[in-house]
Amino acid sequence: MTATLAPSPWPAPASPRRDGGWRFGRRGTGADEGSWRWDLRRNCAISPRQLLSAYGLLCSLVLVVAVGFWSQGVPSVLLFAGVELLAVGAAMLVMARHAGDRELITLAGREMAVEQRVGPQVECTRFSADWVRVEPAAGAGSLVELSGEGRSVRIGRHVRPELRDELAEELRCALRLSQAGSASIGAGGGPDWDHELQA
Repeated sequence: MTATLAPSPWPAPASPRRDGGWRFGRRGTGADEGSWRWDLRRNCAISPRQLLSAYGLLCSLVLVVAVGFWSQGVPSVLLFAGVELLAVGAAMLVMARHAGDRELITLAGREMAVEQRVGPQVECTRFSADWVRVEPAAGAGSLVELSGEGRSVRIGRHVRPELRDELAEELRCALRLSQAGSASIGAGGGPDWDHELQA
């Protein structure tokens, strides 16, 4: 038995933090200067085109075997193969429908916007940054709850549970910087980070 080690296809982070976490980043120029964005999305390892190709290959193989049995006088195999392909197709449709699920959190100026996409539905909740509270929702392995002005929203569904506390701390830090004005950071034209935190 042999094992081959290959280098990772993922680039190393440009400037890792000392505490081992990810960073939030300042984005934009001009009117967007001084805004932060968190893009929390599902970890989808296969594109819709690849999924369709895989399903087509599966259908071809199953139908070749089923037709072979049918030609030998066993027609019930073709029926069961059809049922199997319909069930797999339905499961793939459900998966494809939720492949674009995400949570987009934007902090720009004095406003925080949370956009949640679940299937075809999109919900957007806006808060005044001065009144946002970031706290854990009730329960073990809980989500992060943003609340203020009589509204609340839970985020972090697509973030691993052990990273949700770090996400909450990052949001608190960005809100503190936003409340302080953060003019000194904006003047330096700091780095432009854009992170996708995947489960």
